[in-house]
Amino acid sequence: MAQISLTFPDGNAREYAAGVTPAEVAADISTSLAKKAISATVNGAHWDMQWPIDADASVAIHTMKDDAQALELIRHDCAHIMARAVQEIWPDVKVTIGPVIKDGWYYDFDREEPFTPEDLGAIEKKMKEIINRRDAVTTETWDRDRAVKFYEANNEPYKVELIEAIPGNEPIRMYWHGHWQDLCRGPHLQHTGQVPADAFKLMNVAGAYWRGDSDRQMLQRIYGVAFKNKEDLKKHLHMLEEAAKRDHRKLGREMDLFHMQEEAPGQIFWHPNGWRVFTTLQDYMRRKQNAGGYVEVNTPQVVDRKLWEASGHWEKYQENMFIVEVDEEHAREKAINALKPMNCPCHVEIFKQGLKSYRDLPLRMAEFGSCNRYEPSGALHGIMRVRGFTQDDAHIFCTEDQIESETKEFIAFLSAVYKDLGFETFKVKFSDRPETRAGSDEVWDRAEAALLAATRAAGIEPELNPGEGAFYGPKLEFVLTDAIGRDWQCGTHQVDFVLPERLDANYIGEDGAKHRPVMLHRALLGSFERFIGILIEEHAGKFPFWLAPRQVVVASIISDADPFVHEVVAELKAAGVLAEADVRNEKINYKVREHSVGKVPVILAIGQKEVEERTVTVRRLGEKQTSVVTLDAIVEELGQAAKAPDLA
Repeated sequence: MAQISLTFPDGNAREYAAGVTPAEVAADISTSLAKKAISATVNGAHWDMQWPIDADASVAIHTMKDDAQALELIRHDCAHIMARAVQEIWPDVKVTIGPVIKDGWYYDFDREEPFTPEDLGAIEKKMKEIINRRDAVTTETWDRDRAVKFYEANNEPYKVELIEAIPGNEPIRMYWHGHWQDLCRGPHLQHTGQVPADAFKLMNVAGAYWRGDSDRQMLQRIYGVAFKNKEDLKKHLHMLEEAAKRDHRKLGREMDLFHMQEEAPGQIFWHPNGWRVFTTLQDYMRRKQNAGGYVEVNTPQVVDRKLWEASGHWEKYQENMFIVEVDEEHAREKAINALKPMNCPCHVEIFKQGLKSYRDLPLRMAEFGSCNRYEPSGALHGIMRVRGFTQDDAHIFCTEDQIESETKEFIAFLSAVYKDLGFETFKVKFSDRPETRAGSDEVWDRAEAALLAATRAAGIEPELNPGEGAFYGPKLEFVLTDAIGRDWQCGTHQVDFVLPERLDANYIGEDGAKHRPVMLHRALLGSFERFIGILIEEHAGKFPFWLAPRQVVVASIISDADPFVHEVVAELKAAGVLAEADVRNEKINYKVREHSVGKVPVILAIGQKEVEERTVTVRRLGEKQTSVVTLDAIVEELGQAAKAPDLA
């Protein structure tokens, strides 16, 4: 029998007969490894312990200590175990597919009766029984005809359709978890007992069309989460509880910030409180950009398709654009325009007006640009994922030699802004060329090398994010982690050699000849709408004082205090504080409770004693203790706190 050589992570190699399985390799290394092994990586591919290895390969054996592999297998096996549990309880239910997703899995079922919360409890109980049985997981490869006949005989039409969709004559991988069988690529654990029985939970049920086609059968999708141990599950469930409390849609209602309605899908109706947050943040960004050497411009909302065709957006991005047809007077055909999905081509058109010299570079051009992009209705999510939004967008026109210095300066600028907004650290991802792109490989080589070198020169080693660049150039993505551990991709910085070429932008170099500028696309917040949603959830509605839409409520305890209440409000306003009076004929506890729900940071209560002593009783949001402070002291303190970080 032919021999093959397997090389292990430590560099050592061993000879085995061709067709050896990772399980046999693990047993050959040690008995303890054979017991602990859950899967292998063979030449970079995740491998089932039962799959044969037929040629020389690099091999690593995994145990439950290897988080990525362990979690993938636990979640994948949970999907199968859940489907088995459902069919053991309700044998007539048809099964479809059950992939691993972030933090867990889902499985789609065809069942006439809707699953109830009580059903989920019964399924969980049955899953634990299956796990405790420690049933073996086995696998075989079958030819297509045999697999189709098997599923036809077992009245599983969805599996038949899945097999028919597999291209060519590839062998069909079949798995058994005990007696229960499923069609699956694998890999899987070696027995059901390897799934931790106390580290998973079924979460909810949702509707899902078969193959995502609204003309097909509506199925029931059960979602679950799974981890390596019950402590990790407990942490995750706590995070979900926190996320529900912080949900920007819920807090947006309670704080009267905004609303959305079906007549304007993906568009935001900003209320006075929410618009105050928006404009305060915009004013702050405008001052920071002015100080950073940016010039601010404004460009049209509706632009003729000719510009989008010239820029490449019509070809690469049209499905995300809102098209506007206009019957121009005396025109033989309708004029076709588009609402701008981004500002880049319009900024190039401004750059092209008048002759530019190398002495004018770098030219940093900023716009709070209102953009519109089509997003499927199912992808819309509060103000986080919308169709109409405002970017804190800018384009830096520079020479190739200036890419490094401009990138370093931008990263420093972004770091300062994020720190002002409460985010001390961030991660950076480097996204290189996508499959669909404009420009030659030589141009992409230059752009990627320049951006990567500039990032490293700024002291940052980015995480690689292959194939996720924009169609015109590579990009950096700046990822924030919020108070409960969730990541948010916000800022971007992209190097573009393509658009200036396509739109014929030039500057006069030191040699007197025309040269193409490099275009750096950059945003810090991404979109104001999404970033405000992130801030709401990061702070659980308790905005930093300077950004809070309602900063202080001065509330009377007795009606005789009303004149002093209005005097306090007037002094606070004069100091630049957003202050309002509450002199309603209500008990003070009622007023405090109502304004606390509205997330007002400071409530000043005034009764007879405060009037006589010209003091206020201070209640701060989230604190049980109150304090008594003189009027002059509180005006001084809150006047300073109300200043934006760049003005303090």
